[in-house]
Amino acid sequence: MQVPLNAANGQKHAFVSWKSATDPSTGNYSMGVDNEAAPQIVIWEKATKRWRSGYFDGRVFNGVSNMTNTLNYGFKTNTDGKGGKYFTFTVADSSEKMRFQITWDGIEKQYRWNDSEKQWNVLRYEPFNVCDLYNRCGNFGVCSPSDPPTCTCMKGFDVKYLDQWRNGNWSGGCKRLTPLKAETNNTNSTTGEDVGEDGFLTLRSMKLPDSAQLVTDGTSSDDCKSTCQQKTNCTAYTYVLGIGCLNWHGELVDVQQFVNGGNTLYIRLAASELKESKRTKIIVIISAVVAGLICLGLIVWLVWRFKGKLRVLPTATSASHRKSSNHVPVFDPSKSLEFSAEFSGSAEGIIEGSQGPEFPLYNFTCISISTKNFSEENKLGQGGFGPVYKGKLLNGQEIAVKRLSRKSGQGLEEFKNEMILIAKLQHRNLVRLMGCSIHGDEKLLVYEYMPNRSLDCFLFDPAKQILLDWEKRFSIIEGIARGLLYLHRDSRLRIIHRDLKASNILLDEDMNPKISDFGLARIFGGNQNEANTNRVVGTYGYMSPEYAMEGLFSVKSDVYSFGVLLLEIVSGRRNTSFRHSDDTSLIGYAWHLWNEDKAIELVDPSIRDSTLTDEAMRCIHIGMLCVQDSAATGQTCPLWC
Repeated sequence: MQVPLNAANGQKHAFVSWKSATDPSTGNYSMGVDNEAAPQIVIWEKATKRWRSGYFDGRVFNGVSNMTNTLNYGFKTNTDGKGGKYFTFTVADSSEKMRFQITWDGIEKQYRWNDSEKQWNVLRYEPFNVCDLYNRCGNFGVCSPSDPPTCTCMKGFDVKYLDQWRNGNWSGGCKRLTPLKAETNNTNSTTGEDVGEDGFLTLRSMKLPDSAQLVTDGTSSDDCKSTCQQKTNCTAYTYVLGIGCLNWHGELVDVQQFVNGGNTLYIRLAASELKESKRTKIIVIISAVVAGLICLGLIVWLVWRFKGKLRVLPTATSASHRKSSNHVPVFDPSKSLEFSAEFSGSAEGIIEGSQGPEFPLYNFTCISISTKNFSEENKLGQGGFGPVYKGKLLNGQEIAVKRLSRKSGQGLEEFKNEMILIAKLQHRNLVRLMGCSIHGDEKLLVYEYMPNRSLDCFLFDPAKQILLDWEKRFSIIEGIARGLLYLHRDSRLRIIHRDLKASNILLDEDMNPKISDFGLARIFGGNQNEANTNRVVGTYGYMSPEYAMEGLFSVKSDVYSFGVLLLEIVSGRRNTSFRHSDDTSLIGYAWHLWNEDKAIELVDPSIRDSTLTDEAMRCIHIGMLCVQDSAATGQTCPLWC
């Protein structure tokens, strides 16, 4: 599919509906591309907009909430070499048949042909819900389909027509409560009274308003903000990767709040409105701190109150009874809670995690028996944390046990970090922590057992890498991307893994990837984007330059590691296997091929004949974007998710 983008008027009506379901004459609805600031698909009812997709950022339309978790949808903008620009859609799998349609009643549908059933199946349709209808909540209103009421006013605005609003008619929208500085100064020009500078309020996960203006000199978020501040009629701005700086002048229309996805929008408010917002935040923070201190005091008192009961040691009689009995209890909270003094600081996290079956505390004797007393034949491998053993519980369940080594470069801090952190994470592409065991100096983490062990066992073994055909490798890449996206954006905590590599990707019986080893991971606050450490940890070859040299890490550090891992999966070669060649690393070799338009030669020769070229080139392209040297130009997780 190819639709020309007309720069002159910004709109192109490419599809026209039937008049009715049975009448093929020209109907009331049309669909096409509006290219005023950035391409977006629009449905018109005659001359009025009915729905719009939001702006296209080179990957997805940011106004379609369910387009955030796929690597590629097939949409792209191209030029014909003669100044003409086209908006295209190409099916990733050339064997598939797809079509788009604007129905007689104004619904845009995407179909895929089902050859076995000999019929067209609907993949998606828009508008999808009431909030997708154009400007459902009026100017400066925000539509939220998941939160009653459906429409609310932005911070600093109030309902324009209250009677209509109460009756469910939100089209009147909202009005500004406090005038901006320029308007206030004009009003007070006779008295000489002045007010504070306007500021910007951050709104996250938003469908960006319509009628944006592209600012060509806004090359960063700070530049974009500065440009908007200098224009008295600029009411909002944002900076979007793949598009650039967008400004809005006048009223904001067709805004929607998403649960996931969307973009961050910065709206202009009077100084007094922002001060009120800050005061409210301070009150909330103080209240939370006071409540936290009360809870902490209560927990400390409870731990002290029951300290004697938790430290009851087994008697010689009970120990001998266990030796003579074939039944060893799997869980033993009394033994597992025999913490050393230095570990007691995390007792809150352990007790919290141990409530119920989701995070049990295992009996050390049971774990020792299941691993045949940590025998060499049961040893699965050795990591920075310590050795990992295979175990089999009395009920037949297979487990993997990580044992903290006294000689480990990592230690108690990493043990506590992994235990408390991963117990709170639940995702199909993260390894599941089943529990822990603490017995004197022995500290163990119990995981689900992965029968296919780690990705590097297949990827870098010439005898096994042929088992990873392209379909499996692409599935593994998607799984790792989904897991990393969850850590960075979708989990309750923002997690930076800091040690993403092939040996930390485990494979289950169906070769599904699971990210493991969170001993070095760090938790970021909701508004925190970057941190610095004096202790650089991880694996060289997978570290981003700014982290290895300056100790700066962020979600982009993980994205860099993902890029290296992606290139390794495509090529079947380690990043560090090029030390004695002209190219010092796999990254250098990939850039060399890329610059010579030979990137497809990077694909593992053992699977090259069966590889889908478009998918492989897309993966290589994403990998190259992820490993750019500069963190400022490096990509964040949404680029490849």
